[in-house]
Amino acid sequence: MSIRLRLTAWYSGILAIMLLAFSAAIYGFVYFNTYGDLKDRVQKQVEELQLRPRWGYDGSLLNVDVNLTQADRLEEANMLVQIYIYDSKTIQQSDNMSSLDMKFDFPVREKIEDEKGFKQLSLGGYHFIMYQMPLKNPDGKPLAVLQVAAPTSQEDKLMLRLKNILLVGSFATLMAAFTFGLFLARKSMSPIGKVIEAANGIQTGTDLSSRIEYEGPPDEIGQLIETVNSMLGRMEGFYKELEDSYAAQRRFVSDASHELRTPLTTIRGNIDLLQKVWDLEPGENPSLDDATIRQMSKESVRDIADEAKRMSRLVADMLSLARADTGRTFDKEPVALEPMMTEVARRAAFLPHQAEWKVGDMTHLNGKYIVGNKDYLQQMLFIFIDNAFKYTPAGEVSLNAVFYQSQVGIRITDTGIGMDKDEVPHIFDRFYRADESRGITEGIGLGLSIAKWIIDEHGGSVEVVTRQGEGTTFVIWLPLLFAPPLE
Repeated sequence: MSIRLRLTAWYSGILAIMLLAFSAAIYGFVYFNTYGDLKDRVQKQVEELQLRPRWGYDGSLLNVDVNLTQADRLEEANMLVQIYIYDSKTIQQSDNMSSLDMKFDFPVREKIEDEKGFKQLSLGGYHFIMYQMPLKNPDGKPLAVLQVAAPTSQEDKLMLRLKNILLVGSFATLMAAFTFGLFLARKSMSPIGKVIEAANGIQTGTDLSSRIEYEGPPDEIGQLIETVNSMLGRMEGFYKELEDSYAAQRRFVSDASHELRTPLTTIRGNIDLLQKVWDLEPGENPSLDDATIRQMSKESVRDIADEAKRMSRLVADMLSLARADTGRTFDKEPVALEPMMTEVARRAAFLPHQAEWKVGDMTHLNGKYIVGNKDYLQQMLFIFIDNAFKYTPAGEVSLNAVFYQSQVGIRITDTGIGMDKDEVPHIFDRFYRADESRGITEGIGLGLSIAKWIIDEHGGSVEVVTRQGEGTTFVIWLPLLFAPPLE
């Protein structure tokens, strides 16, 4: 059963119960008022009757005379009067009752007190409300019973018509309510069908950009559609991020395979050469004497060692990036800037380089601290400095620091080959290297990715200013620690 039908059924059921209770209340109210008024009229007529008993010599009741004027009024009121005398066993009736040839049953003398009051009865196909009371002698002994009755045909017709009106009206109201309720439920639940249609479209297709259009009020259904649209938006974002992640992963695996293939090919080539040379029989190749073989072996082993170191660096860099991808971080503590920068400047002078190495004044860093990890910060600076040395075959590379508001900017400037401005957004991508340097400058394109991760972990940022053929400037901005460091 659909929700629309269930809602309509519940609504109709509750309405039916309410209509039944309301109809019963109306019927009961009219019933008790109608028959109550009739009882009041009967009671009033009983009180107005003028009864004149006639006694025998032995003290028995012979007859009861009723005032004719009252009898006429009784007939006009459409009431019937009957008196039964127990001793003489005679029945006296009003004229209108005699003409109808009717007789009421009367109670036995011993039970007259128990049956005193109003009662309903049927006689000759007619319905009556009758009031009966005993007539007693001065000693309190019941001698006769007075019975005054009024027909209820008009009242019965009225109650029957009222019952039919209530039943038909309630049924018609219930059917109309069910019909309009089903229509309104279908109209109100129609947006749910759009939700189902959109969900099915997303399930069977790949378009996550579709949204559910809703122009109704901001009710529960509107809130549901808004929530579903928000969920679809988040799903679309997650799906795009997942696609980008898969694309980056495929690109990473492809680039890593390419970078590993070159050293492995070199290692295998040198090993094959060594195997061939060492397998030669004495005198088999006169051009290869012992000194030549020894020199070839040393060169091959040197190439193998260099490629092994390159592979080790590649694996180490990939491991660092893999840790970054898993969300791993490192311990941080207050780091003094002046000692760290002085040490980096001193050790950077021993890196392979052809450009002139210039270090600015670091004394203004005295007493300045940042919160971070000293080892990772030094690794990040060495990556930028080594990069500057690689891409500056002639000229100079400089290191200095500046302050701006609550940050320190470590500036590394070179006068090397520079980059095109279109390449700047990609230099921190993994395995990316400028086209001008591919195959010319040694490297695998992971250093700047690692440096960017370290900067992000320290809550910093990096600026790049470059011009092709004129050089590049990197400014690494890191937040300063103003609180004094704990000793």
